[in-house]
Amino acid sequence: MCWGCGWKDVRVAYRPSPSAAGSSLPPLSRPQLAEARRVRAVELFEDGVSNAEIARAVGVCGESVRRWRRVWEQGGASALRRRAATGRPPKLDDTQVERVRAALEQGAQAHGFEADLWTLERVGTVVTRATGVVLSRASVWRLLTGRLGWRLQRPERWAVERDESEIAHWIAHEWPRIKKGP
Repeated sequence: MCWGCGWKDVRVAYRPSPSAAGSSLPPLSRPQLAEARRVRAVELFEDGVSNAEIARAVGVCGESVRRWRRVWEQGGASALRRRAATGRPPKLDDTQVERVRAALEQGAQAHGFEADLWTLERVGTVVTRATGVVLSRASVWRLLTGRLGWRLQRPERWAVERDESEIAHWIAHEWPRIKKGP
């Protein structure tokens, strides 16, 4: 598969170098890997290497290399660098996110909820109180997991009547009596 344009090319496949396999560095993301290929292609353009050789060296099809070369000739190496993702800007800026973080760290009970447990609805309510911005459940989830780095945690369920001393007594005395075999 050609990483640059999507065409299948059975002759070339990307494989990490053996030295990278034992490295303590984290693996490159797909966009980082694509940019690394383009940066390597620029180095080879500057050395006067042919398009076919560059395609084989970086593991893409020739059409991608030709396209990269046109962009490089018009805008230089910076034109092939990765650009920031486009799209709608986030509803909360960094100062608002920090205000939300501080409010959430106070705990749910500090905001009038019965249990000290956060749900998406509760977090959405706190976000609205702290910033005046109303977020959907999906946006609250992205805020918690993406920008605040929180993880989903489910509380353990315990019976209210649970008595640890009774359980220990049963395991020590009753279980050996009724257990069959050694």
